[in-house]
Parts: sequence; structure tokens; C-alpha cells
Amino acid sequence: MSFAPLPATACWQHRAARSGFEVAYFQAAPGGWHMDGTTAAVEDGQTWIVSYSIRLDASWLTREARITARTALGPRETLLACDGEGRWRVDGRPAPHLDGCLDIDLESSALTNTLPVHRLALATGAHAATPAAYVRALDLRAERLEQSYARLPDEAGRQRYRYAAPAFGFTSTLVYDSSGLVLDYPGIAVRAG
Repeated sequence: MSFAPLPATACWQHRAARSGFEVAYFQAAPGGWHMDGTTAAVEDGQTWIVSYSIRLDASWLTREARITARTALGPRETLLACDGEGRWRVDGRPAPHLDGCLDIDLESSALTNTLPVHRLALATGAHAATPAAYVRALDLRAERLEQSYARLPDEAGRQRYRYAAPAFGFTSTLVYDSSGLVLDYPGIAVRAG
């Protein structure tokens, strides 16, 4: 399965779980992709701004993610780096609790649900467990998040995946465009452009 080329930019309106807006920019780079974006939101009465710069290799494996945040408590920054085989470093220190994770998943971002879909290239009916290095919006704490994707039959020319994150008791059907970007992430965000 292959996707159409990524557009230069995309944006999402975050709603239900939070109110906010995310804008991302994509750039092909030697041996992979660079993705840069920012989400500004209010959730549970707390405002935050999270910016990210993610570097992927040609296989869509996350190799590095620099994340900055601004909250009422002040600014924060963290750097996650992966060796491409599931071993991570957080701010230069080994992070064995993330062993086996191949993707970054930012709590603040709808975009990061694009990464495993591209990397896995699942056929209809196939499914895969895809634990991710999950970065919280408020404190940028990196946790292991067990999650899975199951490819459903396409509908109206759109790819659909059943996404599950058992730690949150969350399952949802995510809808993607021809470039493999999330169009509809129920309870989280919808594509705005």
C-alpha cells in the first residue's frame, strides 16, 4: 500500500477532549521526513502550547523528536532519540521503559497517529500492536503507551483504522486521507485544512 505525497502543510481543530488548533509542516529530507508543528489548546481548564520537530527515517521510524511546551508553570523542553530498533534516550539518558517502541505519540497532536499507519502499511483486515513513546502535553513526561491499529475496509475512498489504547480505555475508528494524514479522530480532532 502506498500513499500520495504529503502536502506541504495540514491543520486540525481539536475538540471534545480539548479545545484548540494544530498546524504542521512536512518536508522531505535525505533519508526520510521532517515534521514540525504546534498545538495551542485548553484542556480541563489548563492552557498549553506544545511545539514539535520530528525526524523520521525512510521507513517512517521515529529517529528524533524535540518537543517544547509552555504552560502556566513556565517553559519545558525534551529531546527523545531512537536508534531505529526501539531503544530510546530521553534528554540524553537511556529510557529502557520505552524499549520496543518505534513511534512517537504526542498527547497534544493528531498528526502523530499518522506515523504508525505509514510505517506498518497494513493490508485490509490486518492488525498490529504498536507501542509508542507517549509524551504528555503538560509536563512532557515520556511514557510507554500500548496501542494497536487494525485496518478496516476503506469507505468512500478513505482508509480507516480501528485504534485502541487500552490504558485509557479508548477505542475509535480513525479516518485517513490519501496522504495517510488523519481526517477524523473522534473525540480528539478533525482535519481543518
